[in-house]
Amino acid sequence: MIFALSTHSIDEAIFHVANVLQIPVLILALVALGVVIYELGSYAVEIYGRRRRRFDALATGAEAARLALAAGDRGAAWAAVSALPRSPAMSRTLSFIIDHARTDGGDHQLNKALADFDFDAQRRLARTRMLVRAGPALGLMGTLIPLSPALTGLANGNTAALSQNLRVAFSVTVVGLLIGAVAFGLSLSRDRLYGQDLSDLEYLAAIVSDSRGGPGARPVPVPAPMLHAHPTAQPAAIREPEPLSEHPPPGGDT
Repeated sequence: MIFALSTHSIDEAIFHVANVLQIPVLILALVALGVVIYELGSYAVEIYGRRRRRFDALATGAEAARLALAAGDRGAAWAAVSALPRSPAMSRTLSFIIDHARTDGGDHQLNKALADFDFDAQRRLARTRMLVRAGPALGLMGTLIPLSPALTGLANGNTAALSQNLRVAFSVTVVGLLIGAVAFGLSLSRDRLYGQDLSDLEYLAAIVSDSRGGPGARPVPVPAPMLHAHPTAQPAAIREPEPLSEHPPPGGDT
């Protein structure tokens, strides 16, 4: 048996589906607004914690940790860098670096810890990146859904229903655009901040893992022959080219 639906029936079905989605869309828009406000507060805390970042403190702490690890004192190494982390994730990764630096297979473990830190940073960025798309999408849905009953009220002369639905539609539009704009700004700024954190961790890992690295390390001596000739060495005699023979080779043209 073939069931055929008329165009009117399809329109009514889509209309009812859209009306059912109106309340969930409004709720999701409010939830997204709450999430973006929470992320904005978290971002303010992160910015406040990064105000004391200075490269000289980073270099000094890395050198002190390198010397402590060279002496076998991991506790002193952690004390030298404990003030450098600017987030709990950075603190955990730096603690792992201090614990596994200069151990058997430590280089691979440090690389994995840095990769995990980067992955965790991307996971935190995913929340605001999702809101960049979800906010305007919810705003658009929240705008279009009330337009249908608003037009119906206009056709029936019900100006009260028209005004109510248009007010909801335009309000959700503003909220959705606000969510997208704030989330976009947070994503851009946090991407830069987390990239700086990863760069600092890579620098610290390189310094504390290399026994010859660090700002205070002595340069590796280069053998004298590689730099210049010995002062007492005599220059080698230059051989003059042999004169060409006046006679042509056998079989050649005269």
